[in-house]
Amino acid sequence: MRVMKNIYPVVALTAGIMMASCNSVQRDPGKIYMPDMAYSRAIETYADPSSLKEAGINYNATPVAGTIKREGLAAFSLTQDKAGDTANYVASKQIPNPLPALNEKDMAEAKRIYNINCGICHGEKLDGNGPIYNGGNGPYPIAPKNLVADPVVSKMPAGQMMYSLTYGKNLMGSYASQLSTKQRWMIIHYVQSMQPGGAPKATVTDTAAVVKMN
Repeated sequence: MRVMKNIYPVVALTAGIMMASCNSVQRDPGKIYMPDMAYSRAIETYADPSSLKEAGINYNATPVAGTIKREGLAAFSLTQDKAGDTANYVASKQIPNPLPALNEKDMAEAKRIYNINCGICHGEKLDGNGPIYNGGNGPYPIAPKNLVADPVVSKMPAGQMMYSLTYGKNLMGSYASQLSTKQRWMIIHYVQSMQPGGAPKATVTDTAAVVKMN
């Protein structure tokens, strides 16, 4: 009995310490090995990258080099030529379209994204007479390239089209930020299907109708 009575103060003291520990608020998280992974930084949409650098944040919104998103295609293998050089532009002729021939549904999607991104300049008929030119009555005074009749563009290999879409060519800017690698190759399939002597033309129905069918 005497031993039991001596244990009571010890148990009470231990319980008191434990309760005090549970109720205390720990303000210091301690040492963190990789703080950027433990606490992700909130990046506001359209945030100015320069302000992030000033805060010591290294962020450029680009994926890790050599990585491919799930079900995605590898990025275009050639880099952009330096000013005055055309070596990679010429070499791009040898790069084939990695996508197989598009089925009706995919061709309809390719036509849709072409009209959204390219039709304003090159026209829905690919004749270079989009709204921006409009037969000379539009806001832009120079007719864009006619993709079906121009002697050079109408015979341009898929890889060279991809180079132009990825890095821009002449007055046309890059579409790498607006279109994924797969979408750019899809547009090339569509454009070549509409060109004389190009890939066999697929029957392109209205996108809504295709979705309804499926």
